Amino acid sequence: MDTQTESTIGTTVAARVAGEDIQPGDYLAVLYELIEYPSFLWCCSAVALEEDQPVRIRYLPRGAGEPRKVVAVCLPFVYVETTKGNVTGVDTRQHELVRLDSEVSQQVWQRMAKPSKKKKRK
Repeated sequence: MDTQTESTIGTTVAARVAGEDIQPGDYLAVLYELIEYPSFLWCCSAVALEEDQPVRIRYLPRGAGEPRKVVAVCLPFVYVETTKGNVTGVDTRQHELVRLDSEVSQQVWQRMAKPSKKKKRK
């Protein structure tokens, strides 16, 4: 018995991208976000921190990996469109961005943009 498996989406790797290399039409995703707190609010260290040095914390945002299409670039800001049609600004100083494979991104974009077939219960 022969079994064949076909996939329309192959495995690719997202590559980190610098702000100056981002072009309109690119598909990006947020890899992680950087949050800064004033050091006087940080009490989780045995070492005394200088007052003017912020404490930086890197975390994974909820929408990490969601493809976003670049509309415009005005560094340090990148303006992107989500699959729902919303346009928002991303600050490259606070977000680590990755460039997604164009072909895979377009396929995922189309699937995420389709309305859900599930009906809401009344």
